Amino acid sequence: MVLRRVGPLLVLVVVLLVFAQSLTATLLVAGVAATAVLFRVVGQRVPLRRARLASLLVLVGIAAAYLTITAFGGVPRDRWGGLLLTAFLAIGGIVISFPLGVLLALGRRSSFPAVRIVCTAYIELIRGVPLITILFMSAFALGFFLPPGSERPSAVTRALVALVLFTAAYVAEIVRGGLQGVPRGQLEAAQAIGLSPLKTTRLIVLPQALRNVIPALVGQFISLFKDTSLVFIVGLTELLAVAQNITKQSDFVAQGLFVETLIFAAFVYWAGSYWMSRESQRLETRLGVGVR
Repeated sequence: MVLRRVGPLLVLVVVLLVFAQSLTATLLVAGVAATAVLFRVVGQRVPLRRARLASLLVLVGIAAAYLTITAFGGVPRDRWGGLLLTAFLAIGGIVISFPLGVLLALGRRSSFPAVRIVCTAYIELIRGVPLITILFMSAFALGFFLPPGSERPSAVTRALVALVLFTAAYVAEIVRGGLQGVPRGQLEAAQAIGLSPLKTTRLIVLPQALRNVIPALVGQFISLFKDTSLVFIVGLTELLAVAQNITKQSDFVAQGLFVETLIFAAFVYWAGSYWMSRESQRLETRLGVGVR
């Protein structure tokens, strides 16, 4: 079962290591794999009351890895490219757009007219504009919305902002559909036992709403992962742009390798999309989506 979920990703990692022919890269991948196995074994033995602490340690580890890459002589974020840039934009877009989309969905259903109007206007405006337009606006006009004298964000940051703003609007509509699917009786029962509106939303409404829209959310995140290929239009060299630039180098000109590079790039996108789809199915099974 595990091999079926992560098989394409394992094949991709092996192929990349073979192409890299680097002992350092192999050791780093082995270290990451060992850490993942260790966290899985330890996580199965952590009591539920300490699960939040375990999640905090994971976040700290991710932050430490990010600082290791960007600081201490590492490569700064504005110089990232290829698969690393694609993964950063996809993961960063998913992590940031999801809570923003949930807040927008809650705001659109708010009883406060000002909050509801602002959230509705944002969602409808962003959903009515192509992603390419938002990428151009973020690349050339984001600086006008910053305070005078502030440093201009890097091209990677501006592309990430565009992807987050675009995806958050669609996530908000998906979550709003889940919120509307929560029975009215659940809210009345929460009010009857004296729960505050905040606790009702956090403990009763959101868990049921998010559980019901897992397939749609993962589908949107897969779409975001593939939409990262559009950032080349603002001068970033992501995975697909690298695949095209390789054939233009003097060592590969006129060798007819254009199709092969595109096939490999397509395999990378498929492997990532397939893994997210399989993880979505596993999560749906664990949470009993569609089962009463």
